[in-house]
Amino acid sequence: MASNASDVLTVELLQKDARLTVSGELGKACPGGTLRVVPLFETVKDLRGAGSVIRKLLSIDWYRQHIIKNHNGHQEVMVGYSDSGKDAGRFTAAWELYKAQEDVVAACNEYGIKVTLFHGRGGSIGRGGGPTYMAIQSQPPGSVMGTLRSTEQGEMVQAKFGLPQTAVRQLEIYTTAVLLATLRPPLPPREEKWRNLMEDISQISCQSYRSVVYENPEFLTYFNEATPQAELGFLNIGSRPTRRKATTGIGHLRAIPWIFAWTQTRFVLPAWLGVGAGLKGACEKGLTEELKVMYKEWHFFQSIIDLIEMVLGKADISIAKHYDEVLVSEKRQELGRQLRNELITTGKFVTVISGHDKLLQNNRTLKRLIENRLPFLNPMNMLQVEILKRLRRDADNLKARDVLLITINGIAAGMRNTG
Repeated sequence: MASNASDVLTVELLQKDARLTVSGELGKACPGGTLRVVPLFETVKDLRGAGSVIRKLLSIDWYRQHIIKNHNGHQEVMVGYSDSGKDAGRFTAAWELYKAQEDVVAACNEYGIKVTLFHGRGGSIGRGGGPTYMAIQSQPPGSVMGTLRSTEQGEMVQAKFGLPQTAVRQLEIYTTAVLLATLRPPLPPREEKWRNLMEDISQISCQSYRSVVYENPEFLTYFNEATPQAELGFLNIGSRPTRRKATTGIGHLRAIPWIFAWTQTRFVLPAWLGVGAGLKGACEKGLTEELKVMYKEWHFFQSIIDLIEMVLGKADISIAKHYDEVLVSEKRQELGRQLRNELITTGKFVTVISGHDKLLQNNRTLKRLIENRLPFLNPMNMLQVEILKRLRRDADNLKARDVLLITINGIAAGMRNTG
């Protein structure tokens, strides 16, 4: 949650006072200087100000000389995918992350400082996840100059690095993508018109997302009723508490349970909500053909559409509807219907822009994998709905809690990309 230059300088002062060095030992001098301090910009507001913060830091003579002397003229900056997505929706978050990286790179170039961007990505699409090669190749030109850092979280650690052969393959993918992005950077937006169009789509998308998640007074209760979010906190299956503060709002709910809960119901709402409204707005202005050209020629835009299409391929309206019919109170059923219609709209415009007749038309392997899992996934979802219904009548039913945990693990394994 870095937002000001002082956030970095405060940590530098703390290290100086503690006489902490790169050896990690107190009170011992070390020629390498202090530990490097990496600001993490997470919310949309902070991403928009990231370049300005780095410029302010590097304009301070002491700090710039400190970076040159003690860190080989190298500044590391982390950008967060989870909270930006929860803050404004996936489309807006992706666009703000792209612009923030451009601005941070430009700021460092102005002062002759090398930069490494550190991507705080989760395993799910809603938290910035997705195929590694696609993600690296869709970064802004100049943002991957031989260096890159990225987090691997949750079950993706085991999936990508659990076996020696798989781990080597993953490192080959990382190395290849970084080399290509360095030696043959992806093309920037071809025209200023494309950037303006992205701004328009982003604005509509963000407004649509926030009008549901933060401004609809019924949404929070609907979320708690329609998903196992409330029960997740009692199961001790996460590495951290589900909330940052003891409040009930969406704002302090961590991104992991936010995504995880919707993935359990197969609605995967955080990854697509708002996208359909933004694309629909652009298409209704007669810009459909322009969007199709952007999809074919701009790797960044193509990756957004392809990832949304992947999510939509995993979503299941009939399963999500069943959760609503059994668990959601009558007066909030209409909100569920509206959101399911929004999912259909999103799928319609995503396929129009990608030129596909059906979802996942260009990824038949994934489509087949999803279809193969359905005979196992669908019964677990039906069982989970029944267990949630019973638990909400009798919260102390320990056997029901055990069964709920089994269904949660089973659905997570079947859906994948949940971390």
